Amino acid sequence: MLAAYFDSPGGPENLYVKEVMKPHPGEGEVLMKVSASALNRADLLQRRGKYPPPKGASDILGLEAAGRVAGLGPGCQGGWQAGDAVMALLSGGGQAEYVVVPEGCLMPVPSGMTLIQAAAIPEAWLTAFQLLHFVGKIQKGERALIHAGASGVGLAAIQLVRLAKAIPIVTAGTQEKLKATANVGAAAGFNYKTEDFSEKVLEFTQGSGVDIILDCVGGSYWEKNLNCLSTDGRWIIYGLLSGAEVHGDLFARLLSKRASIYTSLLRSRDKEASDGHQQGERLVRAFTEDVLPYFSGGTSPHLQPVVDSVYSLQEIAEAHRVMEENKNIGKIVIEMPA
Repeated sequence: MLAAYFDSPGGPENLYVKEVMKPHPGEGEVLMKVSASALNRADLLQRRGKYPPPKGASDILGLEAAGRVAGLGPGCQGGWQAGDAVMALLSGGGQAEYVVVPEGCLMPVPSGMTLIQAAAIPEAWLTAFQLLHFVGKIQKGERALIHAGASGVGLAAIQLVRLAKAIPIVTAGTQEKLKATANVGAAAGFNYKTEDFSEKVLEFTQGSGVDIILDCVGGSYWEKNLNCLSTDGRWIIYGLLSGAEVHGDLFARLLSKRASIYTSLLRSRDKEASDGHQQGERLVRAFTEDVLPYFSGGTSPHLQPVVDSVYSLQEIAEAHRVMEENKNIGKIVIEMPA
């Protein structure tokens, strides 16, 4: 089968399409014929040698995929059948013609949705769902500040905050990106390049601040985050785009607000560790029951994955370049050969 590959860490130019062995499904695993796989920041980091796959995972890029069931390993009891349209969050291996998936991590593709659209759901939406519900325990009426609002996770989080009957506020770096966040339900959006988002958030919330912050930026935002976090607020860090160093009185400021810091990474669980495996399946089950029905036509509220652009597997290096330049609004999807 064909797969996206790189021999040594480096820039997008190191990527190429390579013929590799097609995987075989093991106990309780399903073989998926991949139609499409979306790109994630983790793919860029892995390509640079900064984010190795967890123990036991495929070293092929790709943390999510959509396609059709092509085969079942021994012991499968999930009721999946050959030809079923499915999507999945993966520990790796999605940017290839085939991938094996534990059956408990598979989700049905919502009715009326293309496989390209479906490929844009698993990583972003499961991340946002986990951060808001499993980690942040978001409640009706609360205010959530979402950094990188026009990213895949950001656009999913806005819609999930709305679904929870809470209020989404975002930051983004261009007016075009802020407009995209408003289109999916952001109550307010601020350009972090041209205005002090903490002042604007306090203004919008009439001085009370936000209850939850979803932060993939890290280091450089800590003071502004604490400025606009409410008393007893929850600050959830799931990425460090601006680095990990903090200089100043972080703990004193945190203590004065009785605030909590949480950290979360969806991928960092050992593929072979049963607790990580069970957590992943529990997350998929909750998402399938509580959120997936809202992607089907005619539902209110109606949830919608946002696809920025589609590239062929042969154009994988160009897709990486576009994401690295931070140009995309929503997900970049890689389409596999038919």
